[in-house]
Amino acid sequence: MTQQATKIDASRTAVLIMDFQQRIIANVAAEPAAVVENAARALDGARQAGIPIIYVVHRGGPFAEDAPDVELHEGVAPGAGELVITKVRPGPFSTTALDVTLREMGRDNLVIMGVATSGCVLSSVRWAVDVNYTFIVLSDACSDADEEVHRVLTEKVYPRQGTVMTTAEFLQVI
Repeated sequence: MTQQATKIDASRTAVLIMDFQQRIIANVAAEPAAVVENAARALDGARQAGIPIIYVVHRGGPFAEDAPDVELHEGVAPGAGELVITKVRPGPFSTTALDVTLREMGRDNLVIMGVATSGCVLSSVRWAVDVNYTFIVLSDACSDADEEVHRVLTEKVYPRQGTVMTTAEFLQVI
């Protein structure tokens, strides 16, 4: 599924894992166990390659109140020292200091995973392109309640402006 041959510069790359919260995965992910497993594999690979991981959690609207099912899924729990950013809108950039954080880290290539493909992932891709980030979307570490929307975004829309690959392909190139 790779758009082009990709070489990942770990010194310029960061992983964004967004909205992997229990309630969102249970209600939005087409295949919850598979998307969590793929994301966990990608996170392990990124950690081994020295690529920083940034978690983005949604705490606005129906996720504003503290509740156990609003917490991050235990299958993709942050490691020691990994950054967790809180957002209140679908996209991770508009209500956070994510852009500043990434620029201070010297990271301009993003590896994107999220639930939902048509929500946080789409918002991230659009914003990233607008402010000159390159990106890789891990198609099988993203999910959407509408499988056809997921397919169209990962096969037709995202490859026009970035790279789309599977978790296995990502692990091969890092």
